[in-house]
Amino acid sequence: MNKTQALALVLMGLLTVNCGQKKKNDDIIVKKVETPKPQDPISMQDYTDTKDIVWLGKDYQVEVRREPDNTLPMVKDEDGQEFVDNHIVLRVIRSDGSEFVNRTFTKAAFESHLDEDYRNTGILEGLVFDKVEGSQLIFAASVCHPQTDEYVPFVVTLSKMGDLGIRLDTQMDTNGETEQEQKEQ
Repeated sequence: MNKTQALALVLMGLLTVNCGQKKKNDDIIVKKVETPKPQDPISMQDYTDTKDIVWLGKDYQVEVRREPDNTLPMVKDEDGQEFVDNHIVLRVIRSDGSEFVNRTFTKAAFESHLDEDYRNTGILEGLVFDKVEGSQLIFAASVCHPQTDEYVPFVVTLSKMGDLGIRLDTQMDTNGETEQEQKEQ
C-alpha cells in the first residue's frame, strides 16, 4: 500500500467517525421554575404602641393597636397568595381614664386616596403617633402591598374637638427636619 492509499484510508476512517458523532446543538435548556403554590392566608402580627403625651396642657395616653381582621376581604398578590387585611384601633385616653377618642380604621377610610391597584391588593399596614402640632395630634399611616417596601403614606390629624382628617403625605421626611426648617434653608 502506498502513501496515497494509506492517507485515503485514514481520511475515510475519520469521516466515518465524524459522521457517527452526534451533531452539536446550540439550544440552551433551562429547567422550568415552578411558581410556589400559595400557602394559607398570611397575617401581620398584632401590634400595640402606647405613648404618654402632653396635649393642650393636659396629660393623655395615645394607644394604637393593629390586629389582623378575618372579617375584611382578603387581598391577593400576583402569585395568588392571600393576605389578611388589618384594622387599627386608635384610643386617646384622658388622665382620669375616660376616652377622648376610640376609633377603628380599616383600609376603607383611606380608599378615596388610593388608586385601583392599592384598593385591590393593598392592606392597612400601620398607624403611629407622630407629634403634637398646635391643637392637633398628628399620626402617620400607610397602606402597603404586603411583604414589600411599596406603600402609600398618609397623615392623619385629630383636632381638639375630636375631628379626624386624612390626607396623602406628600412631604418627604428628610433627616427629621420640619417643613418650616426646610423652608428656612
